[in-house]
Amino acid sequence: MTIVKICGVSEPRHARAAASYGADLIGVVFAPSRRQVTMGQARRIAEALGERGGPPAVPSVDAVEERLRAARPLLVGVFADQDADTINAIADDCALDLIQLSGSEPWEACASLNRPVLKCLKVHEDQTAPDILAQVHGGALLLLDPYVEGAYGGAGVTLDWDVAAGVAQEQPVMLAGGLRPDNVVRAVGTVHPWAVDVSSGVETEGLKDVSKIRAFIKAAKEAS
Repeated sequence: MTIVKICGVSEPRHARAAASYGADLIGVVFAPSRRQVTMGQARRIAEALGERGGPPAVPSVDAVEERLRAARPLLVGVFADQDADTINAIADDCALDLIQLSGSEPWEACASLNRPVLKCLKVHEDQTAPDILAQVHGGALLLLDPYVEGAYGGAGVTLDWDVAAGVAQEQPVMLAGGLRPDNVVRAVGTVHPWAVDVSSGVETEGLKDVSKIRAFIKAAKEAS
């Protein structure tokens, strides 16, 4: 069954709602963004999710799925071009389970972090699956998001799903970018990702919409 990440959560009530509808991962954004949270907000969201079982042991699909069977949804902190010491301190203070790097960090930066890492690769329009795979190294889970000038993510732009499908044939992929309740079934059927990631697609007028969160999770889970 496809893993679902609801990203850009800034209120405990939305985290609780997403968890109750079956979300597997909850994302809180520490990178510059209109969805950016304070450490206090992140701590309150962690508390709202309840007792945690600890982060996955290694950055692998199997480790994430094993942890999900034993605990509540995992909390993902989204960072971009921030130093490792700062990220590690926030991860410890806010009880993060996973770290997502959405900036221009080199792949080697993952080794300096004290949590399993989701490494976001920004896909340009002219890139092919072999182009993307050539950038992938070990030690992190792969997230594909379309490149949007001036944005770290959550821009609502869709990448080429056929290209993403080519990557997913060789490497487990978390798919992001322009996903919504009305297109996630087609996205899962085309790409066959191990996980899908949504932010703006479950918002109304810039705010998380509980009905859209529920519809997205239901569609994504049924699609797989």
